Parts: sequence; structure tokens; C-alpha cells
Amino acid sequence: MDLQFNVAMLLLEAVLYFGVMAFLFRVRHWLGSGIFFCTLGSMHFLETYLAATFYVSVPGGFMLSPGSTVLFSGKLVLLLLVYLRENAAVVRQPIYGLLVGNLFLVGLVFVLRLHAALNADAGTSLPDLPFLDTMGWLMIWGSTLLYIDCLMIILLYNHLARLVSRPVLRIWLASSVVLTFDQIGFFAALHVIMDMPYPVLFGGWMAKMVAAALFSGLSGVYLRWIEPATSVPTPLRLGEVFEVLTYQQRYLALVEQAGRDPLTGLQNRTRLETLGAETVARLARDGRSFGLLIADVDRFKQVNDSYGHAAGDQTLQAVAAALQSCLGEGDLAFRYGGEEFVVLFADHTAAEVAEVADQILRAIRAGHCHPADSDLTASIGFAMSPADGSDLNALFQRADERLYEAKRAGRDRAVGPRLHAATRHATPGLQQP
Repeated sequence: MDLQFNVAMLLLEAVLYFGVMAFLFRVRHWLGSGIFFCTLGSMHFLETYLAATFYVSVPGGFMLSPGSTVLFSGKLVLLLLVYLRENAAVVRQPIYGLLVGNLFLVGLVFVLRLHAALNADAGTSLPDLPFLDTMGWLMIWGSTLLYIDCLMIILLYNHLARLVSRPVLRIWLASSVVLTFDQIGFFAALHVIMDMPYPVLFGGWMAKMVAAALFSGLSGVYLRWIEPATSVPTPLRLGEVFEVLTYQQRYLALVEQAGRDPLTGLQNRTRLETLGAETVARLARDGRSFGLLIADVDRFKQVNDSYGHAAGDQTLQAVAAALQSCLGEGDLAFRYGGEEFVVLFADHTAAEVAEVADQILRAIRAGHCHPADSDLTASIGFAMSPADGSDLNALFQRADERLYEAKRAGRDRAVGPRLHAATRHATPGLQQP
């Protein structure tokens, strides 16, 4: 009876652990990632302590620890989840944090030995510093294994895409292989340092295989129904594996540079179709308000025909600078092509986007954008979610229609869902077009 009860408790602990951590990860856009990472890190000492001291019996005569079976296995799959829904630059933060923290723990315990410690009370004993030493080195070894484990599980998950299309199966296969490696590596340290018997190795391995299946299934539920994918990660080549958790920011910088329009420095049309679509999908999924604005320079062809293409390029650069001067930190600006620009606004109302549109019109007029230093104007159309749609294509189409309404109404004005056409000397109204 006790053996079956132990199994039931392990399953309950696994579901509880994954459920709480998945919830904290899901609300990272509201509470920040720090709460997820701090909670994950605070469990690291507990999982190492339990793996070294706390074991239970299960059917078959095997011994296993909840720290290794539940907490570590769950943590590894959760870190893969972070990679899938964020990127490698984010997932490496807790890995390095744990490694550095454990090194610091060992160093600090060494310094503490220099104290002439006193008992605070006759009924208490001095702290067991040798035990802290043992735990510290086990945690360092565990963090080193975790670093290798994360490299392996990311690599395996990506390359299994060629053979297995279902993400749940890929998570299960990758985590099973990596947890097998980890069980051998961590048991070796336990056996050498603490003389753990071999039944711990076999029992722990079998339990981790069950944990791999359980956590993979729970991850599948999360990826499909809680936070569906907006893009598919690009498989990594073998030579890129080390850079995944070390120099990923260089790769991301190259991607960012490749997505920039070389003339204006704004993000280009390709980035609108990828980053823009992902951003809109995420905002819609989170139930947040957002809008899309299209600005088109009026009579730009006349500038090229009268002053040449070099002057036209300078005009576009000046327009881009004027546009950016009106945007907030979270707004995304793109050069769509030619003299057209697109802006995505998160957490804005129609009235707030209308105000920004008016600022853009005034900034372009006053920004000395015209090569002859005369007034240059633009026309703007914008759309808001959910009234005008909840995906990028729907918002773009509606904003484009309103842009042409502004053109037909005489240019140098903005049209939106609650916005009349605005003359160049008037502030846009907030009425239905």
C-alpha cells in the first residue's frame, strides 16, 4: 500500500510542480520573467538536497528521489519550453545564474569556516559546514550537467524535426535521451561522494523515463492550448550548438541587422511579415488592444522626378526620422516599400493612435523633409483590433483602405475607425469616417 501511495504522491508532485511553473511562465508578459526564474532557482537547492538525502521505495524494489525524478526532470523540460517560446539568449540566463550561484555558495562556505562560531542556544548545534561543502559541490556538478543537458535537448529537439513532426514526441524523445545521460552523470557523483548504491541508478533512470513521458505530455498541452506557436524554430547545425547558450546574442544581432532597411534603418517588409505577424498574434492571444498605421508620403514621385533619386533617398530618411520621433518605446516601425511606412502599436486605444497620427503629420510637415525646404506631407490610414480584425492581414487591409480615403479626401490627413479626415491646419477629429 505504501509503495502505491509513494507513486501517487510522485505523480501529484509532478503535476503540481509543472502546473505552477507553467502558470508563472505564461504570465511573464504581465509579471515579468523574473518571478519564473527566481522560483525555478529557489527549487535548485531543494532538488539537489533531496537527490542526496531523500529516497522513497516504489514497486519493483527500486529507490528514487523526488528531487531528481520530479524537480530536475521537470526543470529540464521547462527550460526547453523557455527556448521554444522565447529564445536561447533568455534560457541561458537561469543556467548561468545557477552555476555562478553554486560556485559562490562553495566560496562563501569556505570563508564562513574562518569564523569562531558560537552556539546561539545550548540546545542547538553548530552548522554542518562539511555537509554544505558536499551540497555545494553536488550543485556545481548538477549545474554543469544542466548546461550540457540544455545543449543536448535543444539540439535533439531541433534535429528530430526531420524525423518526427509532432512536438510532443520530439520533447519526449529528446528528454528521454538527455535524462538518461544526466542520470548516469549525476549518479556517478553521488556514488563517489556519498557512496550511493546502484539500485538508485536503475530506479532513478526508470522513474525519469516515466517523468519524461509525463512532462512531455504536459508540455504538449501547454504548447497547443495555452501558448500556441507563432513561428517554427530554425533547426541548428552541429557547429552552432555551443553558440546556442553562449554567443546567441551575436546571431540575434545578425538577424536583426538583416531585417533592417539599409536606407532608413527601420525594420523592413520581411520583418513586418514575421515579427509583425508574431507580435499581432501574441497581442490578440493575450487579449490586449493594438493598432496598425500606414503612412504614405504624398506626391513622392514628383520629388524623384524634380530633384533626383539621391534627394528622394534623403527625403525618405528625413521622413523616417520624423516618424520615429513620434513613437514610443514599444511601438514597432517598418518601411513597407517605396514611400510607405507601417507602425504597430501595442496597448493603444483608437484615440491614442489618432493622436500619434496627428503628431506624425505635423512632424513630417515641420521636419524639413522636402529637398527644396518646402512643406512635405503624408497621408495616413490606421485600423484597430478587434473592431477591424485580429490578424496582421485584416488590419493591414483595413488601414490601407483608410489610407486611400485620406488620399481621395485631399491628402495630408489621417483616417481611422473614429477619425475624420484632417486638413493640414486642423487637429484630426474623433468621429466615424
